[in-house]
Amino acid sequence: MDWGTSWSANESLRRQAKRARISRRLCTEASSSSEEYVAVKNLFRRVKLRDDLKGSTTYLQNYYVRDGFRPDQVAGDLYDRQDLDWVVLHTAGIVNVRDEWPLTSKEIYEYASLKYGNDLNQIKYYVTTEVKGSNDNIILPKGKVVDKDFTIPDPSSPTATLNPVGGVTNYEYEANINEDKRNITILRPSYLNIFLADMRDIMTYSKSSQYVTNKIVRTENTRNTDPN
Repeated sequence: MDWGTSWSANESLRRQAKRARISRRLCTEASSSSEEYVAVKNLFRRVKLRDDLKGSTTYLQNYYVRDGFRPDQVAGDLYDRQDLDWVVLHTAGIVNVRDEWPLTSKEIYEYASLKYGNDLNQIKYYVTTEVKGSNDNIILPKGKVVDKDFTIPDPSSPTATLNPVGGVTNYEYEANINEDKRNITILRPSYLNIFLADMRDIMTYSKSSQYVTNKIVRTENTRNTDPN
């Protein structure tokens, strides 16, 4: 899981350096007095995908994250721009990369081994196996959580019963959760330019009494003290 720590840290530093460079700015008012302002990133300004776009097959598409693929690699694969990793995460609804992005096969094994120790291959719960009738129709679907002793009548022998049950180990349980994370829904490439334009509009400040530029607005400098 080392890549998650280093990648997240590097991405955080890169974005803060790019979008939130800390610089000092002196704003002189019409009067003889002046106030000192510091340009900082607005940590509370966030956007989210519109509710009417969530689950839309028009704007969004299913994507399977291959083993070892990072968000920047997905962006490069889909949009030919690795710097658009934030588009992948944003449209997929992923906030916490460390917890919500799939681990590699090696990482999930190491994670499960550390979590369960000697109980790694112990049965965590039981699920049904698929049972079909004589016409190849499904009588019992697979994957339903049941008790170990769960039985059903044997479709080929009315006087007999079946125990269509299989165990899921602790490792398989964690691996299945991780596998589910590989299936994400993200923005279609054909709508990328529209999405980026919308994001620029949303993140642009409109003119007001606090307006400095379309990316900077004034607020109270609570740390500024009167030298007198």
